[in-house]
Amino acid sequence: MNIVELIVMVCSIANPNACSEKHFLLQTNGSLKSCVMQAQPYLAAWVGEHPDNRIASWRCVWPGTEDRNL
Repeated sequence: MNIVELIVMVCSIANPNACSEKHFLLQTNGSLKSCVMQAQPYLAAWVGEHPDNRIASWRCVWPGTEDRNL
């Protein structure tokens, strides 16, 4: 199992200019491509739990390898 960082830009539905970056750690069985496939249901569940927000963009990276904003 590998740990992958899921970086998500989340914006408020009420105020689309109010966005923030969220970081989640996911376990994956392989590559960053695996993360891309595994992230989709995770993100769908997250949006279901946070209905006042929308996901503007997201990506998978190896932890500690990326520090730039989306």
